[in-house]
Amino acid sequence: MRIILDTDMAMGAPGSEIDDGFALALLLADDTFDVELVTSVNGNIDVESGTYLSVELLERLGRPEIPVVRGAAAPIVEPDRARSAPEEVRARFGHHKAAPGFAAAEIARRVLASPGEITIVAIGPLTNVAAAIALEPTVAGAVKEIVVMGGVFLGHTNVRRMPGEFNWWVDALAARAVLRSGAPVRLVGLDVTTKVRLTREHAATMAAGGRPFGEFAGECTIAWLDRLGREHPGDPEAGRSCAMHDPLAVAAISRPELLTWVPAHVDVVAADEVGRGVAITDLLTGHDAPPANATVATAVDVDAFMTYFLDRIAAL
Repeated sequence: MRIILDTDMAMGAPGSEIDDGFALALLLADDTFDVELVTSVNGNIDVESGTYLSVELLERLGRPEIPVVRGAAAPIVEPDRARSAPEEVRARFGHHKAAPGFAAAEIARRVLASPGEITIVAIGPLTNVAAAIALEPTVAGAVKEIVVMGGVFLGHTNVRRMPGEFNWWVDALAARAVLRSGAPVRLVGLDVTTKVRLTREHAATMAAGGRPFGEFAGECTIAWLDRLGREHPGDPEAGRSCAMHDPLAVAAISRPELLTWVPAHVDVVAADEVGRGVAITDLLTGHDAPPANATVATAVDVDAFMTYFLDRIAAL
């Protein structure tokens, strides 16, 4: 299966979020996939750092031939929110060079060159994907599928500061544009991703497994859990485990039977800061329901996913 991964990669930066890195590792560990391109986007980390870290991780995983193309530095209509890489990240990783070009244009070029063949796995804000469709609207009809880690459909974040799931909160207009594009979209949101969790015990097993990536990934996981524990001192669970949001979006393609899927019509609150990024989900139960524009994951077989995930990662 031909894949373009669009990501706000942070794994490798000290104490940074790790699930994007595990998603890329899982794509490379499963023979189901042929990863043709990685594109970077502003999100968990600035796009400059994310580009460096994507190149570095591909080299660490023995796949330096996969190109990384830099993408959007800010949400699609908010250029003032662009960020630069911290000096320590630039000093450590700045020798890693991206392939030439712009992510949105490269996504559009590759999808249009092979209609019906390329799946986009979007695990960061949807800025690049929306921009690719804006550059050439026929991308929406030419892509095989867009699998999105984003949104929450059966509940809420219950966080006033960030009412929508993070990726959709960062660029709500981009999320809305993708959903309204007519592209085939599969959505893997917090309803299921928060249930699949990597523990300190998992990390220790990885680190002690004698495999180069496992040692690195275990150390990164412990550093991330330590940070979560510090940042959420009132939550005793915060430093014990973390959700594998992005790897579950990968498993949604190779192991779709691990999730329960329902058709839905999904839109996004984009213009109202109070509800920025909130998904409005119609599960099509009414007689006057709008047509479905997405397929939404509503449940997950946690044990089966964790077995699949840990087995594949252990082999790297």
